[in-house]
Amino acid sequence: MRRTPHLSALLAVTACTLTACAWGGDQDAKDVRPPTAPRGITVQAGSATTAHVMWNQATDDTEVTGYDVYRGATRVERVPGGKHMVDVVGLKPSTTYTFTVRARDAEGNVGPAGKKLTVTTPAAAAADREPPSRPGSPRGAVEGSRAVTLFWGASKDDQGVASYEIYQGTSKIHSVGGSERQTLVTGLRPGTDYRFTVKALDAADNASPASRAVRLTTAAGQDDGRGTAPTGFRAKTRLADGAYYIDLAWTPPRTGGAVAEYEIHLDGKNATSLVFGGTAPRSKATHSFYVGRKAGDTHRVKLRAKLPDGTWGGYSPERTVTTDRRP
Repeated sequence: MRRTPHLSALLAVTACTLTACAWGGDQDAKDVRPPTAPRGITVQAGSATTAHVMWNQATDDTEVTGYDVYRGATRVERVPGGKHMVDVVGLKPSTTYTFTVRARDAEGNVGPAGKKLTVTTPAAAAADREPPSRPGSPRGAVEGSRAVTLFWGASKDDQGVASYEIYQGTSKIHSVGGSERQTLVTGLRPGTDYRFTVKALDAADNASPASRAVRLTTAAGQDDGRGTAPTGFRAKTRLADGAYYIDLAWTPPRTGGAVAEYEIHLDGKNATSLVFGGTAPRSKATHSFYVGRKAGDTHRVKLRAKLPDGTWGGYSPERTVTTDRRP
């Protein structure tokens, strides 16, 4: 049968509709899905006029190309996708600020805001031009293949030290409060040599000379993060008013600061998040939670800590407990 030009064109259009021709279909689909919200956001006042903001990498179906840092509702910094920290400058002394971070992709899709955190800058010191003294020589301990703990001696300053800045080579990687003398550095590579130094900063942004360097080599291969895990972890069941509870006790990991948040896993699943209000325990921590009213149930429990840089540490050893009828 001879096809008319009109019929041939109609068949061509129909075929392209069914097979998604190159000049029409999925190849031209636009990325409309935004990145996820950044997690693990931390904020530390660096001086009377600066704040150090850090976060964990967000995820996207294509690629995260940048991050927007907000002070309240105002965007104050834009950084590339490979960077996960920034110093926000131009703040006012003795002022409380709220910060958050949003991720964006190449199509301009902006994801939801991460957790909002507040920080209060210290008071300014009038006409302070004297920098803090050089921090005492640092030393370190390797915590497996991906983390190290750093320790250093205190700096002296006529107005007080506001913060300590940690450098890996020439790059600033972390900041802690002026009362701290140690910190945990995570996100390192296995079997790699690192060089760390420390600087002290006062409220007037005067920086001390860099400390002497400490060189550390992370362990080769992979590990389970035990170097960043809580230690001395114990668990037991308790019967009270006809209900069973699991009582936990542990020693927080050494991080250079108080650990306020933990994640508790029960029987292979995330059971609950524990956040200490007020002053978080540094030497011994305890917690109790409800598991039901049935005797003879066996449970497996472990926990991990959220570290100062916003990442999760390694899990504690898993403990197995069984509910029984004894009071």
